[in-house]
Amino acid sequence: MVTALLIVFILISAFLAWRIGLQRRALRRLGREWRELQTEEERVFDFLHGLGEAFGGSGGRRELHRLIVESAARILDAHGGALYLADRSGQFLTPSYISRTCAPLVRVPEHIQTQAAANPVAMESFLRLQSVRPGEGALASVWQEGGAQLFNFDDPALAGLAGEGQRATSALVACLAYRDKTLGVLAVVNGPMASAFGPEDLAVFKAIAGQSAFALFSEAVYLEAGEKKRLDSDIQTARDIQSILLPARSPDIAGYEISGLNIPARHVSGDYFDYLRIDEHRWGIVIADVSGKGIPAALITGMCRTMMRGAAPGCPSAAEALRRVNRQLYPDIKEDMFVSMLYVILDTRSGDITMARAGHDPPLLYRAAGREVAPLLPPGMAAGVDSGDVFDRVVSDETVTLARGDGILLYTDGATEALDRHDAEFGVARLTQAVQANAPKGAEATVRNIADELREFAGETPQYDDITLISIFKS
Repeated sequence: MVTALLIVFILISAFLAWRIGLQRRALRRLGREWRELQTEEERVFDFLHGLGEAFGGSGGRRELHRLIVESAARILDAHGGALYLADRSGQFLTPSYISRTCAPLVRVPEHIQTQAAANPVAMESFLRLQSVRPGEGALASVWQEGGAQLFNFDDPALAGLAGEGQRATSALVACLAYRDKTLGVLAVVNGPMASAFGPEDLAVFKAIAGQSAFALFSEAVYLEAGEKKRLDSDIQTARDIQSILLPARSPDIAGYEISGLNIPARHVSGDYFDYLRIDEHRWGIVIADVSGKGIPAALITGMCRTMMRGAAPGCPSAAEALRRVNRQLYPDIKEDMFVSMLYVILDTRSGDITMARAGHDPPLLYRAAGREVAPLLPPGMAAGVDSGDVFDRVVSDETVTLARGDGILLYTDGATEALDRHDAEFGVARLTQAVQANAPKGAEATVRNIADELREFAGETPQYDDITLISIFKS
């Protein structure tokens, strides 16, 4: 009986010892898995922290791209990784960062593989210059299909890219997309001596790819904001320069009262006006409107200013001055651009006004005696359209004599084509009425009051075109 009890006791003790051993091994395994999970979690948090640091640091895009690749490789214990970004056209991927230990993910020519066997730099140089187009391997297939995929050594997308000692035997590849914008592709790879990635690795990689896509999207937004800020600064500089090129004040010309005003629709204007000293007794006044708006038009106005200032001195004919400008402008202006110009010459001895028109809006002549306003219509065509054969024949001088109180209003079509909230134009009729109402008040009041009427007419409607007004009155 005692012997039987002893045997039972021994068996129970052995069973308990075995169970305790199992529990201890399980606890050790759980502890090891917990530590591995904690390490992986720390790596992921380090990755997320690093992304934040990259935006605040001074390393720029290169540092952010390096961080994404090397962090993904470290978290997944991969041999290497690569980041390819979509070009602006979206037609191919270009390498942004490839770690030195990353096996090729694009097809490598045999001669490059041979060179790389003796000099690894040959492979690195080739990979950093090789773009990826649709249909070219694992990177292209994920780029086109989206999502994330696991590729193993027997997958055709990895086969034949490089020699056995250089090829990737397992790869995780994810399309980086955020808010319907495809940014590029992230990949991590293992070579022949490493174990293949598994489904659990793919799950972690998807999370990394999602955060990386958000970081790259944020980077793009940040860069666009910085570029816009720089562009705004450049445009403001251009506006400051253009304001210097336009007359700061009207000249004092014996027998005449003159006032001019330019209101750009954008930061810079495609309208131009200037006062030019021709000789001891003559002054030239030019107004011009370049087709188009913004920076391109502003550049052409600068060219017109230079050409007019070269053509005007010593030239008593307004038509001849415009002919000279057209001959210089024609070879240097785009086919779809042109310049309308009106040039007026004031003669202080005779009191006559000579004008020539190159396709510009007809100036309005005010006669004080009957308070009548009528357009002046010298013939002409826009500058920059014809080399000179037709332009020189069409453009001609027309002379007008002003009595005391008479005046002329020069303007660009931004005034007559100004729109109100119902899309109705200000028009020539309203402009004529404005001249009749304001001309008795003098040149400066005429320009100022017409500008006020235009603003009141438009109300909250944005100004679509540049507006320039110049009034010339005989005193």
